[in-house]
Amino acid sequence: MQHHWQGSSASPEMPMGRSLMTDRIPAQIIETVDPSQPIRLTPAQGGGPIHTRSFSGRFRNLRLLGGALLMLLYFGTVWLNWNGRQAVLWDLDRQQFHIFGATFWPQDFILLSAILIIAAFGLFFITVLAGRIWCGYACPQSTWTWMFMWVEKITEGDRLQRIKLDAAPWSAAKLLRRAAKHTLWLAISLATAMAFVGYFTPVRELVADLARFEVGATTAFWLLFFTAATYINAGWLREQVCLHMCPYSRFQSVMFDADTLLVSYDTARGENRGARRKGSDPRAQGLGDCVDCTLCVQVCPTGIDIRDGLQLDCISCGACIDVCDSVMDRMGYARGLLRYTSERALKGGATRLLRPRLIGYAVAMTAMIAAFVWALDARPQLQLDVTRDRTLYRENMQGQIENMYRLKLINKTQQARRYALGLEGGPFALQGPREIALAPGEIADLPVSVALLDNARDFSRELRFEVSDLAEPSSRVSTPSTFVAPIAALRQ
Repeated sequence: MQHHWQGSSASPEMPMGRSLMTDRIPAQIIETVDPSQPIRLTPAQGGGPIHTRSFSGRFRNLRLLGGALLMLLYFGTVWLNWNGRQAVLWDLDRQQFHIFGATFWPQDFILLSAILIIAAFGLFFITVLAGRIWCGYACPQSTWTWMFMWVEKITEGDRLQRIKLDAAPWSAAKLLRRAAKHTLWLAISLATAMAFVGYFTPVRELVADLARFEVGATTAFWLLFFTAATYINAGWLREQVCLHMCPYSRFQSVMFDADTLLVSYDTARGENRGARRKGSDPRAQGLGDCVDCTLCVQVCPTGIDIRDGLQLDCISCGACIDVCDSVMDRMGYARGLLRYTSERALKGGATRLLRPRLIGYAVAMTAMIAAFVWALDARPQLQLDVTRDRTLYRENMQGQIENMYRLKLINKTQQARRYALGLEGGPFALQGPREIALAPGEIADLPVSVALLDNARDFSRELRFEVSDLAEPSSRVSTPSTFVAPIAALRQ
């Protein structure tokens, strides 16, 4: 029902500004729904649980393949070993992040920021190209929700059986089915939590500790937290996360354009909707190709009717396309009543894949990936930090002025290394070890002193510490510092 607002003219006895503030605007009610026809609400509009129907199709197979690969990547990577340690491990205690043959340190977190920015631009690119395709095929929330829905099917039956089970009174059979469903949900949630925590705590030790019930308080908290988060999000909240909690659903619509590929209903071909016998001529009955079976609504994980147009709830999973294509095949109609297409194509035009905004995102993303690869390759494998002692200076046995320093060396490689220490030029002499051996990932804190070899009058001058790899002389790093000495007049 819509309200049609009509403005009223101002009273002749009253100034225009005052009239607009005090007069009521009459409203005319226009009926937009035939009151003689029953109102049919979608599951999303009804507000109850959404029970999806089983189906098959090419987009479902594609989603299953993508989901299987993501599951294998998530659950499998955590168990891989590399040179005697876990291949991917964020070691918070040692502040090291291992990814196969590379080790990253807190100083390298700028690279993590770069990865997140690249991922964001990749998401923008995909959204402009094909809408919320990420949500439907690769988002963890959707992937785990599909898995939990599969558990519902094998424990409680297909859609109609689950609806009947919901309405049935409690019995031993209902209790058994519900217990089996929630047990499997909790098992999947616990496995998900173990894998996630296993990326921060060595997973083999974690499993062994769980088997012996010797898990620490912090680890136990995070296991329970992520188990509960998975169980609640994928089992209970489901589409509500996509609709109300995910910010992507809110801003993705402003990124669409007339050429974005979206799940769309061909209104010109489908209307008018209605049932008919197979083999009959729908045009003779004044009908379009849509048989109004509502299967597209029954398979939708967010419970919407895509025939009502593009909606915020749609995650572009293609489930409605698969089931609609199967109905078109049975009726002998051409596929594509529901399909991935653009607004321009629905109006009779041709979809433009190459367009300025899409090209802009692609160029920006390519440039950022190239810059990231260069930064990753140029990342120094040795770090040297120099801290000057708070004591200004001292005089040694030879009458030379000395300054004290602390050198912090980090071997960022995964091999043991020997390094040479020295100074770059200047009238200085390094007092202390000239070589040092560091184990993979080791941090050394080394106190040294530097003596001034001349009697220059400068109160302060710059010097540079240099560390080089004895096995690879080209791998070297230098760090500046300051040498402080009394001026000659004060020393006399």
